[in-house]
Amino acid sequence: MKSKYISCILVLIGLSVAEAQVDRSKLPEPGIPRPVNIGEYKSFELENGLKVFVIENHKLPRVSYNLVLNRQPILEGDKVGYLSMVGQMLRRGTEKRTKEQLDEEVDFIGASLAASSTSVFASGLSKYNEKILELMTDVTFNPTFPKEELEKIRTQTISNLAANKEDPSAISSNLRQALVYGKDHPYGEIQTEETTNKITVEDLKTYHDQYFRPNIAYLAIVGDVDFKETQRLIKTYFGSWENKAVPNPTYEIPVLPKDNIIALVNRSGAVQSAINITYPVELKIGSEDQIKARVMNQILGGSGSAKLFTNLREDKGYTYGSYSSLSADELVGRFNANVEVRNEVTDSSIVQIIYEMEQMKKGEISKDEIRLAKNSIAGSFSRSLERPQTVANFALNLARYNLPEDYYSTYLQKVQSISKEEVQAMANKYLKTKNAYIIVVGKANEVEDKLRPFGELKYYDTYGNEIDPSLSKIPDGLTAQSVFQKYIDVIGGKEKIEAIKSIKMKMQSSVMGQTMDMEQSKLAPNLSLTEVKMGGNIMQKIVFDGEKGKMSGMQGTQEITGDQALDMAISSAIVEELAYLNNGIEAKLSSVEQIDGKDIYGVEVTSPSGKTSIRYYDSDSGLLIKASNTLETPQGAMTVTGEFGDYQEFEGVLFPTKMTQPLNPQMKMDISVSEILINTEISADIFKIE
Repeated sequence: MKSKYISCILVLIGLSVAEAQVDRSKLPEPGIPRPVNIGEYKSFELENGLKVFVIENHKLPRVSYNLVLNRQPILEGDKVGYLSMVGQMLRRGTEKRTKEQLDEEVDFIGASLAASSTSVFASGLSKYNEKILELMTDVTFNPTFPKEELEKIRTQTISNLAANKEDPSAISSNLRQALVYGKDHPYGEIQTEETTNKITVEDLKTYHDQYFRPNIAYLAIVGDVDFKETQRLIKTYFGSWENKAVPNPTYEIPVLPKDNIIALVNRSGAVQSAINITYPVELKIGSEDQIKARVMNQILGGSGSAKLFTNLREDKGYTYGSYSSLSADELVGRFNANVEVRNEVTDSSIVQIIYEMEQMKKGEISKDEIRLAKNSIAGSFSRSLERPQTVANFALNLARYNLPEDYYSTYLQKVQSISKEEVQAMANKYLKTKNAYIIVVGKANEVEDKLRPFGELKYYDTYGNEIDPSLSKIPDGLTAQSVFQKYIDVIGGKEKIEAIKSIKMKMQSSVMGQTMDMEQSKLAPNLSLTEVKMGGNIMQKIVFDGEKGKMSGMQGTQEITGDQALDMAISSAIVEELAYLNNGIEAKLSSVEQIDGKDIYGVEVTSPSGKTSIRYYDSDSGLLIKASNTLETPQGAMTVTGEFGDYQEFEGVLFPTKMTQPLNPQMKMDISVSEILINTEISADIFKIE
């Protein structure tokens, strides 16, 4: 009677007795997927060769247009970066509209308009359909590439490139490109300040004239539109677009290294190593292997439940995350496994990544791992179908890559049908543990000897150029103290520095569009006051009276005493290097690095509190050019770097007037000194701590 009662309850809540007895500790076996209804599209082609795909979707009163150019990759040569500038400049003004007018008209109808060197995208309410088309085609056909806008983009780009010199991820990316593809391949070129400065308006215009042509273009339209009316509009707005033969270059396919090559970029201030194991793969889009290889990579390193993540984070505790990717491409794809770890476990992390790759090749793959990978891919695919734009992308891919018509409708079936044996076969075909580039960006003197067992060790700079490590050896007899002394001599000498009894500096900076005014006053030997103002209001105030300090601001007040106060006594000196020598601060010459072709001396300074920082001096000029400190973050210890430049003379002593101050590992602010007053009268009262 009791079992019947329970059965009745289960039936009421929609479960059978058999379902109620399922073992919930095990993942359910996936059902056999049926073909997916991707959605219909209609297509037509204009006489000029433009191929158009229309997906009607009347659920919302919106429409989007996505124009894609199907060209071969382009070798940019000594002007690397101009392709990305083409996209940015398309929105900066046309023959009919200035940038401001274009922005105003787009905003007025609540539309979106974006561009790249191979695409133009526009979307908005369908009631503004024709206006959206008119704006889109104006940008596509009539850009003027204003020189003043190019200079704005150039300035911003150079600023970003300067920041990337200190970013381990950006350095690793440069090295991956250069090594995997070679610098004579479009995928291997690296943008620098030099290549950026060579880009001209004519370069952008020439590219636009050559490649913005309908015979290599595809247009996907999605939304609340009528097919016949859309045909009429497209003929009206795109029908006069003139076709033209477009260059179709070919490139050699990059090959695997014969043996492992360890590529090391020295960052002497780094507390972590950024590791990448990478190499080229021949994996075409839509090939028979692509979906199988995706399942394989998903198991290895495609998610937070994959082998790499579970091993290096959950089991070993080396990192916050480790992942891998296996990309398909019409020219050449790439495998990459990456992780950032503490210096002391750099070699151990490489061992574990290689171990997991080898385990995959041996077939050490569980049913649960395969099931989780398939479910993850299926879930991602299914969620993508909720976006109408996905159907448009599928239509474009079918045409561009000559895929079978049922490629996407049977995608989930293909995923679920993949066997363990096929996954293992993909691992053996695409996972290379003896023909890889093992890239490490980190502190060379702590990791280089541990890396040698993995393969031939080579040294590179931040732009992927191989360098001779013997050139980065510390010269005989050179010490930290002699580097400090040269700096002191170069900026004016000990006598002139000690003649400075007070200094007042006024500075300006901008953070997230907000202008900040800063003023710093120092009174010898070590009294200091720094105020940061925004809109006339004091945002932060730091004062040191020679013995103790106080920092106040929006986040409250903090007293500075003990060892921290001893640190502040050094940083409050007129010139820190003189304070290092006078106070016997512990310092050692830790490295010689090549930056922009110059030897830079790295001096590791240990403060009275025990904290270490590295200050970098140009070997030729002797000037301080940057300083690195370790910052504790929720993701672990990270290195932040400030920069110093544009030294100007004030009362016989050189001071930097352009500085970059890190706010956090991802954000920096540029500081300009507007005024320096030497030996001006400063009251000691302003340094009193209340």
